[in-house]
Amino acid sequence: MGNLIGYARVSTKQQQTDRQKADLLTAGVRRDDLYIDHGVSGARSSRPEFDRALGAVHEGDTLVVTTLDRLGRSTQNMLSFAEALRARSAGLRVLNLGGGDVDRSTPMGSMVFTVMSALAQMELDIKKERITDSVSKRRAAGGDLGGRPRKVTDRQIQNAIRLIDGGEAAAGVLRDLGLSRSTFYRRARALQP
Repeated sequence: MGNLIGYARVSTKQQQTDRQKADLLTAGVRRDDLYIDHGVSGARSSRPEFDRALGAVHEGDTLVVTTLDRLGRSTQNMLSFAEALRARSAGLRVLNLGGGDVDRSTPMGSMVFTVMSALAQMELDIKKERITDSVSKRRAAGGDLGGRPRKVTDRQIQNAIRLIDGGEAAAGVLRDLGLSRSTFYRRARALQP
């Protein structure tokens, strides 16, 4: 029997992989054979630690993930990835699918993997659609779109314009505001009637 190579992934830097790591270690993956991507989307086919994990998989080894969506969110990428594993005579184990190996050598196993891959992509597509719809509705209602709050108010920009028009050095005024020249002039243009 070959080695168990574990892979975990979170999409943002704020998310934690503790649960995934614990599940992979419990499944028999050694710490040295654990690869983790932080802040990397599953929509990308190439990810630094994912690529390293694939490089560590040799004939007879098994790649272990907690859920299928940790591998990726594109059906096409997942199918080509699974085919590459099969070509190396390596296995794939998805813990939330019962913890057994995903046997793509049988018609039923191949169909289950394909359907589950399509569901992972559909979940991503639905999430994108919801976000786009929500942003459109907020924008139409003039609502807050989130993001980083402005540090410099429109009133401060107007005061800075008056100071510069009154003879103050623009570099000094902008330094005091903490704005770059391009940001200041962009904001000033936006305030003009």
